[in-house]
Amino acid sequence: MKTADQILGDLAGVVRKTFPDRDFPDPVGMETLVFADLGLASIDLVILAEKLEAFYGRRLPFGGFLKGLRDRGADDLPIGELVAFLRTQIGS
Repeated sequence: MKTADQILGDLAGVVRKTFPDRDFPDPVGMETLVFADLGLASIDLVILAEKLEAFYGRRLPFGGFLKGLRDRGADDLPIGELVAFLRTQIGS
């Protein structure tokens, strides 16, 4: 199974390739917020989800993940929470 740090590295690489014109903070850590710190919008998160599926070569249940965020009233997404989701989904 990939470690959280390996997935964080994967995620950082995919984010930078997906949005090459953006200036992201360096380093991006587990407490970095997707909307407030990275400046991504909701549609950007959808695009990122598609890129992550392509990167890992499998469908990932982002719909349920995002619904869970909405249901609990989350107004932002810490990268660490996205890493934990990916870790449970990609396994090894």
